[in-house]
Amino acid sequence: MRVLVVEDDPQISAPFKRGLEAEGYAVDIASTGPDGLWYATEFPYDAVLLDVVLPGMSGIEVCQALRSKNRMMPILMLSARDSIADRVAGLDGGADDYLVKPFAFGELTARIRALIRRGSVQRPAELRVADLRLDPAARRAWCGQQELELTTKEFTLLHLFMSHPGVVLSRDRVYEHVWSQDRGRSSNVVDQHVMRLRAKIDRLTGVSHLETIRASGYRLLEYDTTAEASQPPSDQ
Repeated sequence: MRVLVVEDDPQISAPFKRGLEAEGYAVDIASTGPDGLWYATEFPYDAVLLDVVLPGMSGIEVCQALRSKNRMMPILMLSARDSIADRVAGLDGGADDYLVKPFAFGELTARIRALIRRGSVQRPAELRVADLRLDPAARRAWCGQQELELTTKEFTLLHLFMSHPGVVLSRDRVYEHVWSQDRGRSSNVVDQHVMRLRAKIDRLTGVSHLETIRASGYRLLEYDTTAEASQPPSDQ
């Protein structure tokens, strides 16, 4: 899952980035209001952490601009201002939640998980595609009755594919969702991770769930491949 942190103080944003990446998130950092608006407009995020006081434009102005562009990802506003009026201004500006500094990192991650569960639109608590099942909040996934042992990147990949069943996702789109923008892009990093994810799933079923579309990307099959594989051969 991918998170944008809009914070102008590197002594705050750097620990956020390290901590969130340790939790399995891909994290991008923007240090000004206009940069945050550009990132959140150009790239898909599962959540945005938005400081109120920013160079160029305030966090509330960024939030209002995103909502006016119909960018409805969950937004958690962060501020040292703790008056009722400040909280009301942030929430009325379009934020989904408001967290007052200083706060414990554990509370921050709990708020992020709650926002992601809620999502930009109503989402099911679990994702189900054929014989695959994924619980975003618990960060667990199953193939049939067998739980999958996935790395954080593999889980994020599977979540992305299961959110778009039957849709061909390009390597660029996959990369932008799973890896941070400041990472040196490798030509085969997506292929390597998809190959490992596919092997873990296929090992349980003996059939392929993730389809490679030549020169285009990857697609998660919507139908139950295990049921198809178990059908007796036709007499014709």
